[in-house]
Amino acid sequence: MRIFVTGGAGFIGSALVRHLIDHTKHELLNFDKLTYAGSLSTVERVAANTRYRFVQGDICDAPAVAHALRRFQPQIVVHLAAESHVDRSIDAPEAFIQTNIVGTYTMLSEVQSYWRTLGADARGAFRFHHVSTDEVFGSLGEDGLFTETSAYDPRSPYSASKAGSDHLVSAWGHTHGMPVLMTHCSNNYGPYHLPEKLIPLMIIKAVSGEPMPIYGHGGHVRDWLHVEDHVRALQAVFERGIPGRSYNIGGNSEQQNIEVVRAVCALLDEIRPRVDGKSHSEQITHVDDRPGHDARYAIDASRIREELGWVPQESFTSGLRKTVEWYLQNRDWWEPILASRQIGHRQGLAA
Repeated sequence: MRIFVTGGAGFIGSALVRHLIDHTKHELLNFDKLTYAGSLSTVERVAANTRYRFVQGDICDAPAVAHALRRFQPQIVVHLAAESHVDRSIDAPEAFIQTNIVGTYTMLSEVQSYWRTLGADARGAFRFHHVSTDEVFGSLGEDGLFTETSAYDPRSPYSASKAGSDHLVSAWGHTHGMPVLMTHCSNNYGPYHLPEKLIPLMIIKAVSGEPMPIYGHGGHVRDWLHVEDHVRALQAVFERGIPGRSYNIGGNSEQQNIEVVRAVCALLDEIRPRVDGKSHSEQITHVDDRPGHDARYAIDASRIREELGWVPQESFTSGLRKTVEWYLQNRDWWEPILASRQIGHRQGLAA
């Protein structure tokens, strides 16, 4: 099939691009604006493949989207392009409203126009797959899991913008009959993750001998999902999912943030010990918490398991080891990013 991927130079999008080129016969168009969070270095390994092509474009630019759709004639659109960093959304929410809400509206509008030009069979086989987040459901207490029927309760500008985009996608499915799919994932980690997010930031701070800042008490809980497990799930959904349905994707790996950071330290103590013989955990520091910091996320992924047969292949232990090793072996990827972009310093204080 021909698959149009928005945000294919970002963290999850590039993992999907690499996975599909490596493991399928699909043709791909990577449509990406190349903001601070996108880099063609993430897809460099597959860029010469004849089934891959790249177009630099903004999902808010309707003519650019329409032109790319007409030229490529996709059968699947996987919409991943989004602003995604909660801290940035606290300081500068406008970009999140524009990209996540207006951009998703633009994609839906232009895809709808393209979709209506297709024959009846092609319209029925077409899919618009919107990739969202479990953060739209808000914060859990000590018990319970997010399901596909959980009520929306976003707590940050980021999650509110993603909730808005979800509702637009659902509305286009109900009102216009477009075959839409939606997925909500838990916290991803893995290679090519920008070092503004917890796990890569902690690895880099540790090996650089810097303090490793933990928000508040560090007891916030997340369900961690390796990005390569996530993209296998995305493939299962857009190939076999039922139009109009949403699917939750989780790693079944709940961890407190402080536990995650201690696990990173333990791996580094083993693989890259400090020259002074001390543990990297001595670099852990506690800083002011993020405003409105959700206490706990956890995913019930039983629907995708039962309907599509997907289960994660990585445990948190195995996935974290692979991730730490990747960052240690790929300084030439993340060092230039740190040097050239506004990444790694504290944001989201709402001061």
